[in-house]
Amino acid sequence: MIKANRLKKGDKVAIVSLSSGILGESFIKHELDLGIKRLEELELVPVFMENSMKGIDFIKNHPEKRAEDLKQAFADDEIKAIICAIGGEDAYLALPYLLNDEIFKETVKNNPKIFLGFSDSTTNHLMLNKLGLITFYGQAFLTDLAEFEPEMLEYSKTAFNYLFNAPTNYEIKPSPVWYLDRTDYSPNAVGTLREKRDNSKGYEVLKGNKIVSGKLLGGCIEILADYSFFETENYPAFEKIAKDYNPLPTLEEWKNSIMLIETGPAKMSPEKYRNIIKKFKEMGIMNQVSGIVCGKPVDEVYYEEYKQVLIEELEEFDFPVFYNLNIGHAYPHAILPLGAEIELNPNEKTITIKNSALN
Repeated sequence: MIKANRLKKGDKVAIVSLSSGILGESFIKHELDLGIKRLEELELVPVFMENSMKGIDFIKNHPEKRAEDLKQAFADDEIKAIICAIGGEDAYLALPYLLNDEIFKETVKNNPKIFLGFSDSTTNHLMLNKLGLITFYGQAFLTDLAEFEPEMLEYSKTAFNYLFNAPTNYEIKPSPVWYLDRTDYSPNAVGTLREKRDNSKGYEVLKGNKIVSGKLLGGCIEILADYSFFETENYPAFEKIAKDYNPLPTLEEWKNSIMLIETGPAKMSPEKYRNIIKKFKEMGIMNQVSGIVCGKPVDEVYYEEYKQVLIEELEEFDFPVFYNLNIGHAYPHAILPLGAEIELNPNEKTITIKNSALN
């Protein structure tokens, strides 16, 4: 896999809107200002790509412009990292404009950048991993850098700092606390504290006792399911694009990997969660992977139910399953390098990035 370079103070970082265009709406200017402030406190220089702040309607109607921003960010030698503004629901629409462009694909390989995002940005991670680039899953500009508390959440800031340091044998530790989702995103919420809960459970090892390692692949389970089963009734354009440009790893690419899955804000029912795990089994993915790591559900809704699904559906497989990671949609957010080698030690309950994921 191809590695980008570590961040350094003074580096330029691009902000892109590859899914929702909410970044350009006036009603979230207070969040935009916070995110800029936090990047500057980290001694980074934010660069908003040309179309990134043109608003929800423009971004929705112009996937070719989203693609154009990503291409330009990769092509610009001064930009060292690319951060997604937020997730959304239709990142797939840009795939044809990216994967039909041979210059873009060569640029990714020859001019690698840190790419950071989560949720619907799973599509972009899968695509870039297919092109051979290690990417970073777990945070976004509006959700993390623009956090309303007086500072970035401590755990999230520590995770972000990995992009500067990237040591070898780096352990991803569980957060001692977790936070409820906010209900107020107005300017009045700036400076207020999130409601938090104790996270004394840490990582739960649901099964397995052998130490395993492998390339980390995956992301938001809803997006992985979409590309697996093409069951997205609300998005009529999805099936053709997904079949023509499917970025999901092949069974051969899943072989000996560690699978990352985390659930989105819709808080899917345990029945749907079980159906997805069953489908992954039917596809043969579970026969290929060496282990699975699962994110904490948002607000711990269906925490025990999802856990029981995993215990029951994966009973036949001889690999470790880690549960309750601070990754994805439940706050705070770790950052995990997709495409890098991860070690799972179920006896010590540790998750370790074996080699540095950055040069």
